[in-house]
Amino acid sequence: MLKVAVLVSGGGTNLQAIIDAIDNKVITDTEIVAVISNNKNAFALERAKKVGIAAEVVSPKDYADRARFNEALLAKLQETGADLIVLAGYLVVIPEIVIDAYPNKIVNIHPSLIPAFCGTGYYGLKVHEAALARGVKVVGATVHFVDKGTDTGPIIMQKAVAVQNGDTPKALQQRVMEQAEWKLLPAVIDKIAHGKVHVEDGIAVVED
Repeated sequence: MLKVAVLVSGGGTNLQAIIDAIDNKVITDTEIVAVISNNKNAFALERAKKVGIAAEVVSPKDYADRARFNEALLAKLQETGADLIVLAGYLVVIPEIVIDAYPNKIVNIHPSLIPAFCGTGYYGLKVHEAALARGVKVVGATVHFVDKGTDTGPIIMQKAVAVQNGDTPKALQQRVMEQAEWKLLPAVIDKIAHGKVHVEDGIAVVED
């Protein structure tokens, strides 16, 4: 049984997609052992509580300095017993001590086809604003392992979404979530649960 801790900062739509996929047996042999947020007002925490998942807050605001927050976050993750950490709209940089403790055990969902529109400053609506401003015809989402760079870890899976005439950043964001993010993240978690993802020479290899 794969034990998953989900880190979130906001509404938790990707968290909900994971919860639903487990309920619907799209993801099997997996349980969410904790949802952790840096934001005590994140609606994602309510989503967790509603289905009986432990909901925790570990916020940088509650610690004297970043080092103590980093240690507290690592301690909380270790306490959950999680095998896999899923970043589902988590807007805090993952501390190096956490990355060192969970090599190729942390995955992130990013709302673009990496390496396009990724890295520092590209998050949320900003990604879709940039894509529309550049005039690209295809966007999408990427699930990747987390390393010490920003959106630079091994790419696990990607899914493309067509840009439509008249798209606004909001409309494009919604379509990328519905058509790519909410499908990709559960698919990756299920593959990891069944040992179908591994990293060779910095490249993620995914079995059918």
